Amino acid sequence: MFGLTKRIGIDLGTANSLVWLAGVGVVLNEPTVVAVTVDDNRVVAVGNEAKEMLGRTPGNITATRPMRDGVIADYRITEAMLSYFIDRTVGKNRFFKPEVMICVPTGVTQVERRAVMDATLSAGAKVVYIIEEPLASSIGAKIPIAQASGNMIVDVGGGSTEAAVISLGGVVVHRSARVAGNKIEEAIAQYVKRQYNLFIGERMAEMIKLTIGDAIREEREQKAEGRSQMAEGVNPTSDLRPPISESMEVRGRDAISGLPRMITLTRKEVTTAIMPVLQQIIGAVKQVLENTPPELAADIIDKGIVMAGGTSLLTNFDKLMTKETGVVCHVAEDPLLCVVRGTGMAIENIELYKRTVSRK
Repeated sequence: MFGLTKRIGIDLGTANSLVWLAGVGVVLNEPTVVAVTVDDNRVVAVGNEAKEMLGRTPGNITATRPMRDGVIADYRITEAMLSYFIDRTVGKNRFFKPEVMICVPTGVTQVERRAVMDATLSAGAKVVYIIEEPLASSIGAKIPIAQASGNMIVDVGGGSTEAAVISLGGVVVHRSARVAGNKIEEAIAQYVKRQYNLFIGERMAEMIKLTIGDAIREEREQKAEGRSQMAEGVNPTSDLRPPISESMEVRGRDAISGLPRMITLTRKEVTTAIMPVLQQIIGAVKQVLENTPPELAADIIDKGIVMAGGTSLLTNFDKLMTKETGVVCHVAEDPLLCVVRGTGMAIENIELYKRTVSRK
């Protein structure tokens, strides 16, 4: 379909990385975690295998996330991870190097953009295209970005939040905030430490967020209705959202005695803990709306705001966003896949999108 040179789209996220192979679709979806040896910096594991090691490694191995706030924090480890993804996708013994499209947050500096390009070239790419995250997620969410009409996308991932208004295939107004899913987990861990003198790990904080994370405190009746629908096998929001629960057991290490301890954390407590982070995300969205030209603002009121990214699946986050902005918000279909699908579609149809991407 594309000759002998394969085309790959990569969503290099802070929490998860996804790879799209042109003509096939998503071929890889793994956590952005790399385990390396302390002595010689040799890569031991990447992805799911490395995530299992987080917080559980012996002294001679460290498991780290090479991406922070949506940009490269450790160049060498990111290069090794990209090389692993490319090898897994097109094979190690490749005569023809692949063309790779990779997405970056809108607010990245030229240095950060160049770091992504250089790391991808060093990992084995023939040509590297860079696409901005809001454009990629808009294409993936099937928003008609080429029209002379305003569309607003809010991509809330693991490391950064991208809010942008798009018209005629380009970004008109944007705001990039380095606050997203990871900061929500940090807020939960800090709350548990402050309230209960209990240290919890990164994975436990993530489990709390997924199980009892909620953006709105009230609406018990709606939740009861949602629970009855789930009992009948119907999910009122999305199959990706976890079943609703009011509390969960949290295990960690006591800050005073140093011994393992277990507490019960409620949904209301988690809402209190994460609210300041959610307000920062909403603040970025409001800044974009404030700077949007009137004609495009009118279009957005008609169409609403589309939410993408894994953190948009936080229970009731779309309702909180609607309440705070006054504009109807709805979560895109398969929000976790929007960016990689858009990146993949852009590289498959590179002639159409040449104006919106940069190349090296």
